Amino acid sequence: MKNGVIYIGVASDLPRRVGVRNSRELNGFSRKYNADKPVWYRFFDTMEEAVQAEKRMKEWNRAWKIREIEKLNPEWRDLAEGEL
Repeated sequence: MKNGVIYIGVASDLPRRVGVRNSRELNGFSRKYNADKPVWYRFFDTMEEAVQAEKRMKEWNRAWKIREIEKLNPEWRDLAEGEL
């Protein structure tokens, strides 16, 4: 949801990570803030690159994050529904 919490994280297996998140098995940020809809992703060649990008994106202001999401997913569809 565009007005909700925007969670940024890194995963080595995105479909598995989304499944764990959706099962609500783990206590953490996404469970606490109900961040349960993947709307954007990006693949990197190495985990190091992914972690560096994650750190940079967490410093972005909200408007920048929204613009980046809407380049890939202007309707904010739940990408776990068949597109990961």
